[in-house]
Amino acid sequence: MAEQSGGGSLAVLIDAENTSARYARAVFEEIASLGEANVRRIYGDFSGPRLAGWDTAVQSHAILQHQQRSNSAGKNAADIALVIDAMDLMSKGKVDGFCLITSDSDFTRLAQRLREDGLVVYGFGERKTPEAFRSACTRFIYLENLLDTAEAASTVIVSDASAVAPLAAKIHEPPSKAAPIIRKAMLGHEDEEGWVPLSGVGHRILNIAPDFDSRSFGQAKLSMLIEKSGAFEMKRMGDKNVSIRVRAANKSLAAK
Repeated sequence: MAEQSGGGSLAVLIDAENTSARYARAVFEEIASLGEANVRRIYGDFSGPRLAGWDTAVQSHAILQHQQRSNSAGKNAADIALVIDAMDLMSKGKVDGFCLITSDSDFTRLAQRLREDGLVVYGFGERKTPEAFRSACTRFIYLENLLDTAEAASTVIVSDASAVAPLAAKIHEPPSKAAPIIRKAMLGHEDEEGWVPLSGVGHRILNIAPDFDSRSFGQAKLSMLIEKSGAFEMKRMGDKNVSIRVRAANKSLAAK
C-alpha cells in the first residue's frame, strides 16, 4: 500500500449485490486508516436468502440497511438508490469523501461526478473490477489485498451464497514488476545526484495508477516494496527522511 495519511468525514456506500459480506470487517479496518466513516449505508434486495450473509455485518458495523426490491428482471434498483443518496450527500456538503464498495463499473460516472465536486473517492472492489471504475476513483483498493486466505476460510458465512466458495490463494506480482511505475513517479523530481524524497513518491504513483497497492506485490509498505524490487538505492536520514534513486545498473531501463 502506498504510504499516505488520511482524514475527514467519509460516507461508506456498499453495493451488497456485488460485494461479499466476508470482506466487511477488513474493509472497515482499512477505512479507519483513511478517515471517519460517519455515514454507513448498504443497498440491495435483502428479502431473499442470497444476501443473508450481510445480517451480522450490518449489526456489528452499525450499517444502515436500505432494502431495494428489484421489481423487474435485469433492473437493479439498489444501484439507483445508492447513486441518489450519494448525490444527496454531496449536495449537502457534510462529508469530505466517499467509499464506494462495489466491483460494478456502472458506478464509474458517479465516481467521476463526486471528484468533479472536489471530493475524494475511495473505491473497493475485487480484481475483476473493470479498469474504467478503478481509474475514476482517487484511489482503488482491491478487496483481495485486505483478506488473506486463512482469514477468509475462518470467516466464511454459509448463508451468504457469494461467500461459500473459498478465496483462491493469494497470487502476488513480483516486487520487480513495480519498478517501472515507481520510476515514472520519480521523473522530474530528482536532485543533482538523482535522489528523490520518498515522501512524495506514493502520492504521485496513485495519481498515475489509482489501484496501485504495495500489498499486490506482497509487501505491506511502499518503502519495503522499493527495497525488495532491487531496482533502487535507499538513503535514510532518520526514521522518516528517506530518499531513493535508480540503481546505476537500471538507469538504462529507466530511460526507456
